[in-house]
Amino acid sequence: MQVNGKRHTGAFFLFLLFASFQLQARNPSDRYEADFRNWIKTIGSDEFGGRKPMTEYETKTIDYLAGEFKSLGLEPAFDGSYFQTVTEISASVQIPAKGIPVRTSKGTTRLSSPDDIMVWTTRGTDEIEFKNAEYVFCGFGIDAPEYGWNDFDGVDVKGKIVIAMVNDPGFYDKTLFRGRNMTYYGRWTYKLEQAQKLGAAGCLILHNEAAAGYGWHVCVNGHQENNLALFDVETANMDELGMRGWMSEDACRRLFEMSGLDYDSALAAAGKPGFKAIPLGARSSFKMKVRYEVGQTCNVGAIHPGAGLKDECIVFSAHWDHFGIGSPDGTGDAIYNGAADNGSGLAAILMIAKKLKELPAPRRSVLFLAPTSEESGLFGSQYYCEHPVFPMEKTAACINFDCIAPAPLTRNVTVLGGGESSLDHYITAAAAAQGRHVIFDDDNSDGWFFRSDHWNFVRKGVPALIFKAGDMTDWYHKPNDEYSEDWDVEGAIANVYLMFSVGLSASEQL
Repeated sequence: MQVNGKRHTGAFFLFLLFASFQLQARNPSDRYEADFRNWIKTIGSDEFGGRKPMTEYETKTIDYLAGEFKSLGLEPAFDGSYFQTVTEISASVQIPAKGIPVRTSKGTTRLSSPDDIMVWTTRGTDEIEFKNAEYVFCGFGIDAPEYGWNDFDGVDVKGKIVIAMVNDPGFYDKTLFRGRNMTYYGRWTYKLEQAQKLGAAGCLILHNEAAAGYGWHVCVNGHQENNLALFDVETANMDELGMRGWMSEDACRRLFEMSGLDYDSALAAAGKPGFKAIPLGARSSFKMKVRYEVGQTCNVGAIHPGAGLKDECIVFSAHWDHFGIGSPDGTGDAIYNGAADNGSGLAAILMIAKKLKELPAPRRSVLFLAPTSEESGLFGSQYYCEHPVFPMEKTAACINFDCIAPAPLTRNVTVLGGGESSLDHYITAAAAAQGRHVIFDDDNSDGWFFRSDHWNFVRKGVPALIFKAGDMTDWYHKPNDEYSEDWDVEGAIANVYLMFSVGLSASEQL
């Protein structure tokens, strides 16, 4: 990628060389480690209440970040303000107390929450009614002409409730799509988008822990109440799906069996080319009560002006939001602190900002962006990319941090999306300067490459990088995601330096 057709290779080389020396000189007693730990400890503390957007804890969080940006000498990004206002809806639904009734060929079953389904809506209305809505199993819910695949061929889903499997066919058959390297067609967000496009009344994503990359608890914890979405004040989002949701495997198996279908055979057929959607002959009539609020949340942003191409930029991003206060765990803790997710990412961009102020200004400006509502569907970064400070065609790269600590120092550096970004050779060179080796991981089976804010930049044609997080099983989207002084952050800090070097290279070379 070239921005404005310009490529510079001269004077800034010494600066890049200096940055590389800094990478090589990295050691366990790094002078930024205390700051890095303190930022995570603060942002992930109980005082910030889990950083749920559109709550009192949002105000505390964004004011803290703006204060840190200001103290580091960075300029406000949004017309003299550190805040970019985003209008969103926060909605919670209440299904019938006995569950959603489903009439089948063998009688009536009920889908209860949260064991069978976890549903929500993005519509700004007090009630949503479904009248004799039919269920249709649409395989993976994918229409992908380039792969010769259309799960909706020959079926009209308008006004119906679509059931679609998570992930894509390559997860089960490596000869299909990109094998274990999930495409965006595999993301649950795509399936909701496609069902809405085709006029469905609702869409339930069939959960599978291996195919989703996380357990049922993530579906529950992420959508129990106060679900967020971008809000169109003119339409009140009434043109969107009436019901969005997840369905457990046990519930889907029961529904299939009561509809006279063999669950395992139906799923096996869905994984083969030429699959045809299966109407279940099952129907529901019910009403969902909706409690909603339309309000404003904020992206936080700051700028370090460039010395040459000041009207172009690179972006260092890390989302500030998490799940707030929710269902308690076994210890009674109900605060979803989000220290690793994503206090560690915020600490990374603050650390980069501090180091950048100590060096000569790069050619392109640097935007530090902390988007809102990543956990709800990447909405803050979506809004920014639709209303950018720097046009997308003048944005040279996005370097995104998400869940980067704790992490020990390793020789190998695993990067998702290798071969898809013009930044690949920069990260390879920067890792070599650290005495490390990059592994471009083509097993994106959990769809991580599509699950954080850089993805919205990629969709706009901006080269982007994100590190693959380590094993998050024990704390991902749970109250025990809390900071500990026992954390090993040596690898995390080395990775921050690594990405810093990539960003500087992109600022100079692209």
